[in-house]
Amino acid sequence: PDLARGFMLLFIALANSHYFVAGANAFGGFPTDGSVVDRGVATVIATFVDGRAFPMFGVLFGYGVAQIVRRQREAGREWWPIRKLLWRRSLVLVVLGFAHAMLLYVGDILAAYGVLLFLGVWALRWKTGWLFGVAAFVLVLTALPTDDSFSTMSEGFDPAMLPHNLAEQFSERILVQPYIAMLGWIGFVTPFLIGLWAGRRRILERPDEHLTLLRTTAVAGLTIAIIGGLPVSLVVGGIIDRPSNHALSILGPLHDATGVFGGFGYAALIVLIARKLSSGPITLAVAAVGQRSLTCYLSQSVVWALVFTPYLLDLSDNLTTTTTALLAIATWLATVLLADRMRRANYRGPFEKLIRWITYRDRKPGHRALV
Repeated sequence: PDLARGFMLLFIALANSHYFVAGANAFGGFPTDGSVVDRGVATVIATFVDGRAFPMFGVLFGYGVAQIVRRQREAGREWWPIRKLLWRRSLVLVVLGFAHAMLLYVGDILAAYGVLLFLGVWALRWKTGWLFGVAAFVLVLTALPTDDSFSTMSEGFDPAMLPHNLAEQFSERILVQPYIAMLGWIGFVTPFLIGLWAGRRRILERPDEHLTLLRTTAVAGLTIAIIGGLPVSLVVGGIIDRPSNHALSILGPLHDATGVFGGFGYAALIVLIARKLSSGPITLAVAAVGQRSLTCYLSQSVVWALVFTPYLLDLSDNLTTTTTALLAIATWLATVLLADRMRRANYRGPFEKLIRWITYRDRKPGHRALV
């Protein structure tokens, strides 16, 4: 799970950064007036990254919650104290997400995860049928036609994304952030519940016991994600003409819903690859990013704020889809080096330490926290 989380932060960087690129016209968060190379890069990102990386994090988030619950139960704790522990964790995520959105990146997902965890604790004791049933129901809802899909939006960035001064930044973002936090979690419900189920069975920790399931999930999940993403991706790349708004209201949710399967597929694929890898320096460094994913995720936002904010470097008009993708890759590589340095120093990471301290603050002296 750590290796998967660490690698997918590369996809998170690619998914977030292209929304800052300026252009006369936009579609799906990409400028449509770029070069052939830019359109090719946009096609690849729209097919394999957008709407596929965040569902995988939803899976791993649910998986991590299941790990916490299992270890707490093994330590003899009852369900009510475990729920309170997770509610404290959710509160930290909401507060931290609010600060993140106000100061760095308005597209924050931490607060949405916090809301999801606050509600998701009631699913901890659900049987498998309930987990899969609710997950399927929510997935169907997200696949219904709508004009609100980010994958087909034609608007460029707004003042909340790139404010011209601090006053505008806070006044615009205070209106947008609660909307994202209170509704954004809905798209993560399905991967979260499946992650809970997988965590109960320790599928990612014991891949040798679940090879058939993992191989099937990797192949089927990524196939569905690629096929379902192609209609929008081909429009993003200018390969086919933009269809009618009615067609886009169907293709956008299709892109998003099939991306959930891509999240499952990526999680399974990375675990299968990890089986074959030795614990070399590169593997350990990427896993270190996963172990410090919160710190590394926030570090990415520092780069976006510094590079793109109009009252700072203001490079939205200077960078293209291609050069922004290169910036995203370089940013991820920098976090790999940073996380590996922390690993070598046996340092957990500042934000991981913060959330751990608040989550487990009521443990008895001498009692080792279980995470």
